[in-house]
Amino acid sequence: MDLNAEVDHLVKASQTWIPMIMEYGSRVLLAVVTLAIGWWLINKLTHKMGRLLAMRNADLALQSFVTSIVNIVLKIMLVISVASMIGVETTSFVAAIAAAGFAIGMALQGSLTNFAGGVLILLFRPFRIGDWIEAQGTSGTVDSIQIFHTVLRTGDNKTVIVPNGILSNGIITNTNRQPTRKVVFDVGVDYEADLQKAREVLLELAKDPRVLADPAAVAVVSTLGDSSITVSLRCWTKTADYWDVMFMLNELARDRLKGAGIDIPFPQRVIRVMQEPVAK
Repeated sequence: MDLNAEVDHLVKASQTWIPMIMEYGSRVLLAVVTLAIGWWLINKLTHKMGRLLAMRNADLALQSFVTSIVNIVLKIMLVISVASMIGVETTSFVAAIAAAGFAIGMALQGSLTNFAGGVLILLFRPFRIGDWIEAQGTSGTVDSIQIFHTVLRTGDNKTVIVPNGILSNGIITNTNRQPTRKVVFDVGVDYEADLQKAREVLLELAKDPRVLADPAAVAVVSTLGDSSITVSLRCWTKTADYWDVMFMLNELARDRLKGAGIDIPFPQRVIRVMQEPVAK
């Protein structure tokens, strides 16, 4: 009699627990399968992202950092989604994470701006190490590109550290991006000078081997100034030879023009003195 009662009790208990076990067991099984598949997909996605960054010649530090951040964020989202699938309340957890992220973001607003600027610079490469750039009122050779700042070395060997936030949002002039540069050399000659001879002298200077033959050098009259006529030499050279050519033109132009009988006048001003009649 007691045995039958125990059996009846077990049957009634099983009728209560089995549906619950089936329900939660299916949820747990689905959650485990989702977690496994999602984990595998996230790893594949971040691996593909790393290869894409490598194809764009992104910095190795940037590749590792970006792929790690994306991998961690996606896996946290996956775990939260899986927890909600098995009935775990995740609303408060998500709200806490969002509040903590907002607080940290407000506290590190400037640093995050510089970080985002560094990521953009390393990703899109507006300049590379060794380039001479002009930005934010300073110019120099790029020594290194960090996540938060870029280090420049000026012409007089000073080190300038520029935050990446303002650097990525400002105007950047990169003088090394193109293989060639245009040289514009202006010189003022006297109004009585032979302009054709002045042009010939400048074109003769442009026969230097560092000056490119194509496009051909030209000499034009560019400005009629107050005390002189500006004759302009326009020629092209390799970027690496730009300053050498400019220094050569500055050094030789005066002597060559003087040898051809062409004067480079000083600034002049004409003053007229008006004498008022003396009152009688």
